[in-house]
Amino acid sequence: MDNLHLAPLRSLSDFLLESARFQLPNFQDWEKWGKRVVNNLLYYQTNYFLMSAAVFLLVGLIHPMKVLLGLTIIVALVYVFVRFFAQDARRSVGADPNQQPNKWAVLGGTVVGSYLVLYLFDSVLIVAFAILLPFSLTFVHASLRLRNIKNKITNAVEIVGVKQSPMGQFLEAMGLMPTAF
Repeated sequence: MDNLHLAPLRSLSDFLLESARFQLPNFQDWEKWGKRVVNNLLYYQTNYFLMSAAVFLLVGLIHPMKVLLGLTIIVALVYVFVRFFAQDARRSVGADPNQQPNKWAVLGGTVVGSYLVLYLFDSVLIVAFAILLPFSLTFVHASLRLRNIKNKITNAVEIVGVKQSPMGQFLEAMGLMPTAF
C-alpha cells in the first residue's frame, strides 16, 4: 500500500475527443478484446473513477431523496443479512455458533425488509441504476477505445511493477493482469 499511486488524469482530448480513436472490437477474438479492455482500464482508471462519481452525483442531484432512501434500504438489508444469516458474523460477535437466531425476529425482519423494498422499489432501482450505469459506460468505453503508443508504454510500466495503481491492484487480485511482453 505504501507504493500505491493514483494514475494521472488523462486529457479529455485523449479520453473522448480529437485524438481518441474508437472501433468496434473483434467479437470473434475474445482474448484480444479482453486485453484491450484491461489495458484501457489501467490507462484511463482515474478518468473512469471521475466519470463514475459524476454519473452517481448527477443521478443523486436529479433524485436526491430517492437515492438516500434507496441507499438506506440497501445498507439496512445488507446489515440484516449479515447480522442474522452469516454464520461467521454470529461467531465473531461471541455468540454460541450452534445457537440459531430467533425465528420470529428473522421472519419479522424478512417481512419488513420485503415490504420496504417493494414500497420503495423505485428508490432501490434508481440506486442500482446510479451504480450500474458507470460500470456500463466504463466497459463500453474500454471496449471501443483503441490504444495509442502512450497507452501501450504506460501499461508496460504498470505491468512490470514500477508503478502500482488501484486498478492494477484490483486486476492483479482478480487474476486479470496482463503480461508485459
